[in-house]
Amino acid sequence: MRKFVSSSLVIILALIFAPLHTTNAQTAGLVSSIIRKMEQNRATLSSLRSGVWMEKHNAQIGVDDITQGVMIYMPNKGRNVSVRVDWQQPRRETLAVQDGKYKLCVQRLNQCYVGSADSKNNKVSNVLGFSLNVSGSQLRSNFEQPQLLQFMNLDGRQVAHMRLVPKGNAGYKFAEIWVDNNTGLPVATKVVERNGDWTTVKLVNPQRNAQVNGNEFHLDTGGAKIIKS
Repeated sequence: MRKFVSSSLVIILALIFAPLHTTNAQTAGLVSSIIRKMEQNRATLSSLRSGVWMEKHNAQIGVDDITQGVMIYMPNKGRNVSVRVDWQQPRRETLAVQDGKYKLCVQRLNQCYVGSADSKNNKVSNVLGFSLNVSGSQLRSNFEQPQLLQFMNLDGRQVAHMRLVPKGNAGYKFAEIWVDNNTGLPVATKVVERNGDWTTVKLVNPQRNAQVNGNEFHLDTGGAKIIKS
């Protein structure tokens, strides 16, 4: 059951590589500029509506699981965020994260899984919060110097592709983010686990500061069976 919940709580993507030819000093300056844009986005982002595309790769058996849906997001004080993801393909599931708790309802099973938003099983808000809610000071204190891999075109927008290697004994090997050059919005995030598994979340046609009602994060479980995990 734990494995089922874990695989149902994730989102991600990877695309084309174009080499970046700069000196170390130039690269450091570019990275600082990108982080400043991310900080500006974080400071001015009040809500987000977007399509969402997730790819989860199991390295042990060589299987990729792709899921698509729509999402809404609101930052809150501290590390808590409010997220709702309505998966539409290939299966219908709804995940809501609010007030430090997550709730995942699986329509075909008429069951809802509930637990702490800090749980390792809750990778949706962890992955999204990782890129959308992280501060510049957290990037500098929790990671080695960010590596700028390339500038590229992603779904018609120009983005900076960076790799983040965590300091210390983190629960994952490294992460990659794709940041919109104009808005500073991270539009895709990839987290690579120590065992080679990875999860990528890509935002599709994101709408910054779109109208979002707080009640939309409330998920009515109806008569579904509640399972704590």
